[in-house]
Amino acid sequence: MNHSRFLTLEPFRRPYCTTEDDMLTASGASPFKPSEGERLSRQRPPPRTTQQIKMPPVSIQRVLISESVDPRCRSILQENGIEVTERQNMSKDELLAEIKNYDGLIVRSATKVTAEVVRAAGALKIIGRAGTGVDNVDVDAATKNGVIVMNTPGGNTISAAELTNVAQADMSMKAGKWDRKKFMGSELFGKVLGIVGLGRIGKEVATRMQSFGMRTIGYDPITPPDVSAAWGVEQMSLEQLWPQCDYITVHTPLMPSTTGLLNDETLAKCKKGVKVVNCARGGIIDEEALLRALESGQCGGAGLDVYVEEPPMQRALVNHPNVISCPHLGASTKEAQARCGQEIALQIVDMVKGKALVGAVNAQVLASTFSPESHLWIRLGEAMGSVLRAYTSSKQPYSKVQVTTLGERLKKSTEFLSSAVVVGLITDGSSHGANLVNALVSRNHEEAMEGLDSAACVVEVSLCGCGYKALGSVQAGVPVLLQLDGCVFRQPVSLAGHLLFFKAESSPQLLPSVTGALAAGGVEMESFSASAASGGEQWFCVGMSSLLGDLASLRSLVKEAAQLTV
Repeated sequence: MNHSRFLTLEPFRRPYCTTEDDMLTASGASPFKPSEGERLSRQRPPPRTTQQIKMPPVSIQRVLISESVDPRCRSILQENGIEVTERQNMSKDELLAEIKNYDGLIVRSATKVTAEVVRAAGALKIIGRAGTGVDNVDVDAATKNGVIVMNTPGGNTISAAELTNVAQADMSMKAGKWDRKKFMGSELFGKVLGIVGLGRIGKEVATRMQSFGMRTIGYDPITPPDVSAAWGVEQMSLEQLWPQCDYITVHTPLMPSTTGLLNDETLAKCKKGVKVVNCARGGIIDEEALLRALESGQCGGAGLDVYVEEPPMQRALVNHPNVISCPHLGASTKEAQARCGQEIALQIVDMVKGKALVGAVNAQVLASTFSPESHLWIRLGEAMGSVLRAYTSSKQPYSKVQVTTLGERLKKSTEFLSSAVVVGLITDGSSHGANLVNALVSRNHEEAMEGLDSAACVVEVSLCGCGYKALGSVQAGVPVLLQLDGCVFRQPVSLAGHLLFFKAESSPQLLPSVTGALAAGGVEMESFSASAASGGEQWFCVGMSSLLGDLASLRSLVKEAAQLTV
């Protein structure tokens, strides 16, 4: 295993969106209607598996930890051969200078991983957020640069769900007062709690508040109603929810579709005196609208742990007598911090070893690739893309790339296999070319192909008005090419080593002439595959001991030629 080094920037804060739950990264929609990107980011991560992969898909050698995390985070990484550096409280310029030395970065919530930071990190492969939300990470910039963003989905779930405070009465007592009437409360029994966002934390809150005898209702555009009903939460639309609630608690991520979710209009639809709680992300509740509702009595009280600006400079809301405020303490328990630190380290180690990809918010395509069989298909896809890239290198750019998977075995593999093809098609050796995180391609799946009785992959590209097509498969654990531009090879071409593809008229003199040209260039022929066609122009493939220094020596013998190393 390659050894790596990570850097951590800030003290562990809130893990992965749990108060805002698993719905990270998003684009606008309304109201609280997730876009496709939001849906993908909300998907539950796959369970950690014990299966080992010999060739890890992501090699992490050096990790920078930029904030205070549980000591087990560092020790777990080091025990698995990853070099770790811890530097806290770095300035922006210090981070920009330091990050280029690492291929992994672990942060909490204080470190701002901007597009500028991502660009400065030439070798960066993963950003690990020891916590829930990733709003301090430019996920789009990371994705464009092929950097995986990972968080810890459940590390602070319990701590955030259990956050409570009776500070005002306590402060009154410490001041020597006995104001029993001033702190007259109301029972929770029989009251209606509206939970907006029914992920991990929403579920835990519901369970706890039901023990007080509350009726729990909720809204979530992703969690199925039958699932939340199993926890005792009745789902309904937001328009139906607002007027029924005595209390409202929000547990969504902060994104365009949830910013200002509770505002003048929605608060006016609630019961007079409704109480609201935000332990998720500042900005989900419009703070100015909340203050107006508190002043008018429309809102009877608020519990706030998060703010648009942290720490808040405008104190009117914090100082309001009907507001209980905390300094973003939802994940501030010893147990939550220990879990988050250990979980992010274990997730990184699992990824490096090829066991599983857990908590990735921008690389869902990778989550299904961690099995020995899928690695073979990824190798096939990249190799087929490389063959077509070499074949069409003088005719780029591509106007169309279409990947079709064939057979039941590949029904759920179309996405990652398509991305692998594009990696092979356009990777040019640069450190931030296409990869499985950012590759895009048109894709399709068909159940079968006439004359083919095994799973296979078809790649079609178009450029300059011409189309090119390749068909490949995995046979006996080896990625092979079966067809090229309609020419069926008699023997499948093993996509490994140094390969020479050439197109020529078939003749008895062709093979000796090509062998002679290779020998003149100091290259030995190791294998040979010919088309099954009996005449006319055909594709041939030669396995070589090394690449030929100059293809010009073949020009008089063949119509087209391309070589590559797979």
